[in-house]
Amino acid sequence: MSNTKLLVVEDEEIVAFDIESTLNTLGYDVIAVVPSGEEAIQEAATSKPDLVLMDIRLKGSMDGIQASESIIKHFNIPVVYLTAHADAATLERAKITTPFGYLVKPFEESALHTTIEIALSRHQAEETMRQALEKEKELNELKSQFLSFASHEFRMPLTTIRLSTDILEALCRKFLDAKTTKHFNRIYKSIAEMVQIINDILVLEKAEAGKLEFEPTQLDIGEFCGELIEPFQFNAGEQYLITFNSPNNLNACIDETLMRYILSNLLSNAIKYSPHGGNINVELNCEDETVILRIQDWGIGIPQENQAQLFEPFYRASNVRRIQGTGVGLSVVKQCVDLHGGQIAVESELGVGTTFTVMLPVNPKQ
Repeated sequence: MSNTKLLVVEDEEIVAFDIESTLNTLGYDVIAVVPSGEEAIQEAATSKPDLVLMDIRLKGSMDGIQASESIIKHFNIPVVYLTAHADAATLERAKITTPFGYLVKPFEESALHTTIEIALSRHQAEETMRQALEKEKELNELKSQFLSFASHEFRMPLTTIRLSTDILEALCRKFLDAKTTKHFNRIYKSIAEMVQIINDILVLEKAEAGKLEFEPTQLDIGEFCGELIEPFQFNAGEQYLITFNSPNNLNACIDETLMRYILSNLLSNAIKYSPHGGNINVELNCEDETVILRIQDWGIGIPQENQAQLFEPFYRASNVRRIQGTGVGLSVVKQCVDLHGGQIAVESELGVGTTFTVMLPVNPKQ
C-alpha cells in the first residue's frame, strides 16, 4: 500500500488538504493535488498514478466527469469520484465513464480506505484479464497462421499423390483386375478423407475465431442436396444404398458452402459408422417456414452417455475407437447450423442406428 500513488483532484483547498492528510495517514503516496480537470489530465499523463480521486464540480471549463473520461480512455487509470453531488442526472453521467467507486462527501476514513482498496483490486483483476485475453488472441492468431500453412503444405503432396495415382491407373488400365482396382479405390478414398479432415479443421478454426462467413442465397435446396448426394453414392459403392426423398421446388435462403459442410459431414458419418453397409435415408421437408433435413442410418449407433457431448470439438463416442476419425465433423456441422439460426438433434440406439435432424429457417436472419 505504501507504494500506491494517488492523484487527488479537488478545487476546495480545505477539503483537498483534509483528503491528502487522510490518505497520508492511511499510508498512500499522494503525488499531487490539482484543482481542475485540465491539470488532472496533464498530471495523469506525466506521473501515471495508480488511482485518481476525482471531484465532479471543478474550476475551469472541464468538470470531473469529462476529465475522468479522458484519463480512463488515454491512460487506463482507474477513477473514484469523491463528490457532494448524488443527484440522478450526475449519477447517470458518472456511470457512463465506468468509475471504480463513487463516494459522497462527507465520508468516513474507513469508507475511503475500503473504496480505494476495492478499486485497486478490481483494476488489477481487469488488467490481468485483459492481458490474458491479449495473450489468447495472439495464440489464436498464431494457430490460425499455422493451420493455414499446414493446410497448404498438406494439400500440395495430396495433389501430387492424386495426380500420380491417376497417371498410374491410366498406364495400368489394360492390366487392371478387381484386386488392383480395389487398391486404387483405397488410395482415392484415403486422399478424400485427408482433404475432408483438412477442410473440417480449417472451418472449425474459422468458426471459433468468428471468421466463418454467412452468405445465404435463394436456391432450390432439394436439387442442391440431390446433386451433392450423387458422388457419395458412387464412392460408397454397391455395399450402400442412399435414398433421397424431397418435394419438388423446395426453395430456401441457405448458405451453399455451409450447407455443403452440413450434408457432407452427416452423410460421411452415416457411411463411416455403418461399416457393414446397408441403407441410408436422406429426407428433406419444409414445415412452418423451417427446412427439415433428416439423415438416418442403421449402423453401430451412439451410446446414450456420449450423445450430449457429440458436438464438442475433437470429441468421439466410446464405441468408435477402431474407426478412423478426428471428432471435428459434427462440431463443424453445429457451427454451420448455428450460423443459420437453426437447430440440430440426434436420436440413436446402440446396434440399431442413428438419425440426425437439422432444422433451418427458410429465411434466416443475417
